[in-house]
Amino acid sequence: MRYHLCKSLPRPSPWPCRGCLAVPLGVVLTLAIALLTPPNSARTEEVSGRDLGTDRDAFTPSTKTVAPGTLLSEGSYVSIDNRFGPTTNNVPEYLLRIGGTDWLEWRLGVNYAARPRGNVVTSVEVGEGSIGRFNLYEADILYGLKADVSDQDGLLPESCFVMEACTPTSGDLWGTVPVATAVAGWELPGEWRLDTSLRYSHAEWVRGWFSRWAPTVILRVPVTERWEIHAEWFETFTHGLPIDTTRPFFSPGTHYLLTENLEVGIRIGWGLNDIAAGFFSDTGVAWRY
Repeated sequence: MRYHLCKSLPRPSPWPCRGCLAVPLGVVLTLAIALLTPPNSARTEEVSGRDLGTDRDAFTPSTKTVAPGTLLSEGSYVSIDNRFGPTTNNVPEYLLRIGGTDWLEWRLGVNYAARPRGNVVTSVEVGEGSIGRFNLYEADILYGLKADVSDQDGLLPESCFVMEACTPTSGDLWGTVPVATAVAGWELPGEWRLDTSLRYSHAEWVRGWFSRWAPTVILRVPVTERWEIHAEWFETFTHGLPIDTTRPFFSPGTHYLLTENLEVGIRIGWGLNDIAAGFFSDTGVAWRY
């Protein structure tokens, strides 16, 4: 018998399971592209030297879209320490953002979740098992778009809208989950930034469908030209389950630009009630080319 990280269960096969193989996939894909692709110097001049505008950096998406002719590759490994039951592992949380026009980007992604429990702490939506049970695993593909809505003008925020869908390719639940997110942000004195978002998804559970809402707010603070820290509050709550749940989290994080096109980051978080996961960690990289 061999024990595997993603399922923590013995398997008769000597070969690694898909979850174990997927753990480094997002990081490997992103770093491989970073090494093989020359940087886009024109795009580099247009953005802040400390920020690539990634969406994996926090639960709240960036208000930025990817410039035309530019790609942004993002990947993460996420571990969620549930209060009840085994740990959830999400890998590779891979997202490829493709610049289409001055105001529109296309988005493609893949993810594998081992033992999802309904604790959603990233941009990847999962289904939810019935009370007292959990799903063994869920593999998804993600696709959609992100569009600029407004630029900041006084109190009018910079804003964007994200429309995506997560379609399971294996697992216990098979319904495609539509996800809509509105994001707004303000540049503050000292180059601080305050962003907020509201996310809605229509997700599946074992006996039907339910709604999940997620309000967020995040304060981003620059430390150096390449280093930024942030503090975030977000919450998910459901409507339409036999017993609806509310899961609030507090999450600090940081990212650092290794080069002008390669970013590494980590965020951690704690659940603020007895239903939310006790702790989670999210480590990832992003490469712009």
